Amino acid sequence: MQTEAAVATPTSGTPSSGRIFGLVFGAILVIGMVYAGMHLVQDLSIVRVHSLGPFVLLGIALVIALGFEFVNGFHDTANAVATVIYTNSMPPNLAVIWSGTFNFLGVLMSSGAVAFTVVSLLPVELILQVGSQAGFAMVFALLLAAILWNLGTWYFGLPNSSSHTLIGSIIGVGLANQLLAAKSGTSGVNWDAAMGVFRGLIFSPIAGFLLAGLLMLLLKALVKVPALYRAPEGKRPPPWPIRALLVLTCTGVSYSHGSNDGQKGMGLIMLILIGTVPTAYALNGAVSGGQVKTFHEVSVETRQVLQGFGGAVTVSGNPRELVTEAVQQRQLLPTTAPALALLIGEIDHQVGNRPSLRSVPPEQMGNVRNDIYLASSAIPLVLAQPGLSKQQTATLTSWRGLGTQAIQFIPPWVKVAVALALGLGTMVGWKRIVVTVGEKIGKEHLTYAQGASAELVAMGLIQAADMYHLPVSTTHVLTSGVAGTMAANGSGLQWATVRNLLMAWVLTLPASIVLAGLLYVVLRHVF
Repeated sequence: MQTEAAVATPTSGTPSSGRIFGLVFGAILVIGMVYAGMHLVQDLSIVRVHSLGPFVLLGIALVIALGFEFVNGFHDTANAVATVIYTNSMPPNLAVIWSGTFNFLGVLMSSGAVAFTVVSLLPVELILQVGSQAGFAMVFALLLAAILWNLGTWYFGLPNSSSHTLIGSIIGVGLANQLLAAKSGTSGVNWDAAMGVFRGLIFSPIAGFLLAGLLMLLLKALVKVPALYRAPEGKRPPPWPIRALLVLTCTGVSYSHGSNDGQKGMGLIMLILIGTVPTAYALNGAVSGGQVKTFHEVSVETRQVLQGFGGAVTVSGNPRELVTEAVQQRQLLPTTAPALALLIGEIDHQVGNRPSLRSVPPEQMGNVRNDIYLASSAIPLVLAQPGLSKQQTATLTSWRGLGTQAIQFIPPWVKVAVALALGLGTMVGWKRIVVTVGEKIGKEHLTYAQGASAELVAMGLIQAADMYHLPVSTTHVLTSGVAGTMAANGSGLQWATVRNLLMAWVLTLPASIVLAGLLYVVLRHVF
């Protein structure tokens, strides 16, 4: 076993490299801020200003949302650079720039599907009323709770999961909302969506532990390069093939982290934008021409399917209330299908004869967006019923897909802002997490093969989660992978650290649930 003196704690690099790093990152930061600011101002130019209140709230909420991504960088992105910094494969400053660049590319290339999977956990009425007092209380409560818990675990050097923290905060807000309005029949957490998310969060660390351990055993059996299985010595970098492998795995984890974790903040920022300035962000202005015509044609077919499914039931009154009741109860009621047909007809009347969604009157955009969201949430209730033909199923699924395209979009400037916040957080807070990953999980220090195995598995699992639109924790996948390689190598585990990691894993959900719920109750009174 190697002694403590044999492995140098990662340093921050030479003064000259630090200055170069500061200049490069500063230039990137300024350019990104200017880009995001210009596009935000351009988007807001179409908004009619009646008071400065919404803009003040928008500014505060955006700062807090980007603050969450900044703190996310302490935890998750730091894991991506841990192995290359600890093994001296890259100087810390260069590693952070490199990781930040590929985080940026990952965020930029992401579809946004994970962002809206996370948002779908919230109660439907809070999403529909995101611009109300309750909506603002929701956004501020879950963001502040996530930031506070992340800062606390970072202070103690624990690689806590920002995904767990955010999802726990969302559940806390949903439960508090349900308790506060118990007599009105309001819905709480979307538990069906939550169970899918939970499965991803629970399965991924277990898979990381087993797969990384198996990969480590395969490497030892097939690759007979002694240097690969040694811990770093002093500040000397590894041989170039090993160095290239570690840089490659760092690149893959950074890109994967950006494509998955970065989306969580993007979804919340879109909620904020929709709530404060629906005129600019409620509908996807890029949907135009033939897409709007197709939306009209599919809406006509969908109404026919729903009218046939509803039988002889007639609906009077506001169809939105009947559809909302079904979505809240998560079951198809006798009036749901005919009410949904009427609602889709009203949406088609507002949208179907226009050259683009951008031409919807400003005062109607928020309502149209809410109607599409409500109808999209109700269609799965119909799809779950037996007796639908393949054609009917295809029609309903097609309408839901077109509706999703109309309301679920991420402007490029939002992706740029999130990527910069992640990168800046990594630059400030990488060292605590790097030391934990490199020295405190196993009884022996991390070897090159162990770092590469853990990161290869983390990269693969995160990309697989992206394919299924599931949020996963980069932190838990990577740290469990490191633990798996230690176990497979017979290095032994430092159970004090493992116990702390497990405690953070177990406590994060209940702690963030309670914290976010309490903040929501307080902020409801404040707003």
